[in-house]
Amino acid sequence: MAAARKALPSAPNEAFGYGDPRGRIELRRNLADYLARARGVRADPERILVCSGYVQALNLLSDALRVQGATTMAVEEFGYNLHWDVIRSRGLDPVPVPVDQYGVRSDLLVGQAALLTPAHQMPTGVPLAPDRRAAAVEWAREADALLIEDDYDGEFRYDRQQVGALQALDPERVVYTGTASKSLAPGLRLAWMVLPEAMMEPVLEAKRTTDLLSATLDQLILAEFIASGHYDRHVRRSRLHYRRRRDKLVELLAVRAPGVKVAGISAGLHVLLDVPGQALEMVDRAARQGLGIAALDRYRFVPAPNDRQAIIVGYGTPPDHAYTGALDLLCQVLAV
Repeated sequence: MAAARKALPSAPNEAFGYGDPRGRIELRRNLADYLARARGVRADPERILVCSGYVQALNLLSDALRVQGATTMAVEEFGYNLHWDVIRSRGLDPVPVPVDQYGVRSDLLVGQAALLTPAHQMPTGVPLAPDRRAAAVEWAREADALLIEDDYDGEFRYDRQQVGALQALDPERVVYTGTASKSLAPGLRLAWMVLPEAMMEPVLEAKRTTDLLSATLDQLILAEFIASGHYDRHVRRSRLHYRRRRDKLVELLAVRAPGVKVAGISAGLHVLLDVPGQALEMVDRAARQGLGIAALDRYRFVPAPNDRQAIIVGYGTPPDHAYTGALDLLCQVLAV
């Protein structure tokens, strides 16, 4: 790509040696500018730490919290098993907190930290209501706790004004985390944290003793991609592309599966479908047809297969030539 052709030949010699564990200053500066204008993050390049993917960011944060004496981290009752496993592996106990149509119940947060997806709850798709955002920050202040904001797809919002970062409400109580996995590709293995001052050194120490630094060349390429304006243009094109895919999915379901309720469509790369039958049976039928969907229960901290019957459908993955066929298969599965 053009960013690589420009960034690599002009890279200073010291970029190819051991560098700052926080990451290349070129990327941290450009990320600070980008996050401020695109997500409302109050970012200083000195407070940004580049990671080898979001999972490493969560590992580092969990390690630092444990060293500081933390034992418990609140998590949303719906989310990723992998993230809960990471928290456990670092010696912390993840405690589920209920989620409803307004997002996580901020009044029920417990422990020394809380992992949240406030812009677009994963996988229910609801944004955290304004009063609950304020309540979560107030809880963190009163409990001397830390909020970890997982902004995994905050750039992809379609029908409403962007939901700004929770971090802007209190940068000393909220760690903002972002990633290139949705906007570019998971294989790039680049993520970033904007850290409170009190967490900078503990997390940096965890980074030093984990892998010292993330891949420098990829950082230089991404820094140039952002600085040139190509990243902004890429996100805008991708947002339009995914919105068209979402619209096609919703329109087709309205005609061919009118009994299915579609939720969580205002942002992200997936929709949540409340179905009239057993979700697990539909997942099995889809798998036999070569179609990958998931039951909502798969993302529940405590499985409850007889509770809400819903499936999660990701519309970002299928290649363009296969998308119409995938939608047809989905409608066939839902119609049985």
